[in-house]
Amino acid sequence: MASMMFLNNPFVVVTIVLTVFIVPYTIKMFRKRSSKMTTQKKRYHPIAGTIFDQLMNFSRLHHYMTDLATKYKSYRLLSPFRNELFTTEPANIEYILKTNFANYGKGLYNYTLLKDLLGDGIFTVDGEKWRHQRKIASYEFSTKVLRDFSSSVFRKNAANLAQIISQAATSNYMIDIQDLLLKSTMDSIFEVGFGVKLETLSGSKEEGASFTKAFDDCSALTLWRYVDISWKIKKFFNIGSEAVIRKNLAIIDNFVYKIIHTKTKQRSESRDKALEKKEDILSRFLEVDESDPKFLRDITLSFLLAGKDTTAVALSWFLYMLCKHPHIQEKIAQEVREATNTNDNTSFEDFIVSIDDKALDKMQYLHASLSETLRLYPSVAVDSKICFSDDTLPDGFSVNKGDIISYQIYAMGRMKFLWGDNAEEFRPERWLDDDGVFQHESPFKFTAFQAGPRICLGKEFAYRQMKIFSALLVGCFLFKLGDEKKIVNYRTMMTLQIDGGLHLRAFHRLKI
Repeated sequence: MASMMFLNNPFVVVTIVLTVFIVPYTIKMFRKRSSKMTTQKKRYHPIAGTIFDQLMNFSRLHHYMTDLATKYKSYRLLSPFRNELFTTEPANIEYILKTNFANYGKGLYNYTLLKDLLGDGIFTVDGEKWRHQRKIASYEFSTKVLRDFSSSVFRKNAANLAQIISQAATSNYMIDIQDLLLKSTMDSIFEVGFGVKLETLSGSKEEGASFTKAFDDCSALTLWRYVDISWKIKKFFNIGSEAVIRKNLAIIDNFVYKIIHTKTKQRSESRDKALEKKEDILSRFLEVDESDPKFLRDITLSFLLAGKDTTAVALSWFLYMLCKHPHIQEKIAQEVREATNTNDNTSFEDFIVSIDDKALDKMQYLHASLSETLRLYPSVAVDSKICFSDDTLPDGFSVNKGDIISYQIYAMGRMKFLWGDNAEEFRPERWLDDDGVFQHESPFKFTAFQAGPRICLGKEFAYRQMKIFSALLVGCFLFKLGDEKKIVNYRTMMTLQIDGGLHLRAFHRLKI
């Protein structure tokens, strides 16, 4: 048994396989492809490296990919099984996400990797399954019922978070704001999605804490499958990371199916359905007669994955940027006070109530600052699609059936040809016109929320949550880094989390 322990480390397995088998095979396949390319007289993007280089640079993957993107707007990495194309060119991105949308999708490759966690959810499927879920979700996200319900949940959980930060400020001890935000947004998204209070921030519900840990661990290990070519072997023998995934999936499914069963039973036994509350997403789906437990499990978990970490991560980087640029932090605090018509004597309860839709609409500089944060630190750093049939991109280069095409969201935010010579600077003003009004960028240039038919349905939903949380936190507290000299970097995983958390000190602006 001890002799098989090395299988638990994907890097060891990958390195051995690459060195002994894959590298020679890759060179052989490349020579074959080169000969074929010459014969067909097709033009292919320049080669910038191999997937082995990605593995060697995994801890700084997005820095490495940005360096390559600085040299080539679009390039290929050699892979033994398929070509992998990476691009920062907006014309190419518009083509694969919109113009020729039907030819690019998740494909069987992504589906196989993600289906254990997300099943047939909207982020794993193409075709009719995707269209059906998109149609239902699009309608529900546009309803006033869900918008009002989610806003009230966001305000409540932001207030709970503020209470914890207030205690830290009074006691003068540091907080890991990312950890607190991850718990708080999990509470928010789960209540909006399932109508159930997890209370992970307070830690009062053990079952909710177990589900959250299982979901987080399963998400992280699912990402490993993209670089761990031995994952299918591990799954077959139920060892290593795949054994952990299976264990966590049992916890996730047991918890979620119990909620679905309870909701379905309550709906069938309700004597007056007209008076029954149907505010959360699960209840809304039941209302339109989507009663298949597997369907409900998959689509709600997909929503949970999309809304949980992404918002918390964005807010963490936002607060980091404000600590690095204190004058911007003060400018936002002043805008929040003016938009809510509050001052130092305003009570905490009145301040929360004042953060309504009308006040949020006035916070143009805050909106710009959040967008600028997402430009430099997108919650999802890269997104990929599979090419379904041979094609030629707008830049004139060819792609083949089965090729993976990824647009580099993190790298794009740092490209001078897109954002100018000050591309790496944090400047919220770049999003505002001369009157200080927020100006939208092309979604094919600012790709944090995807674009085209697959553009994120929860974009406005996410902005509303981020603005409520940030307005309350910056309005109530002044934040400073716990250690100004400590280097803050990301952790390479599904979302761009800050490695080791973000440790801050908070100081009262408004007495809570």
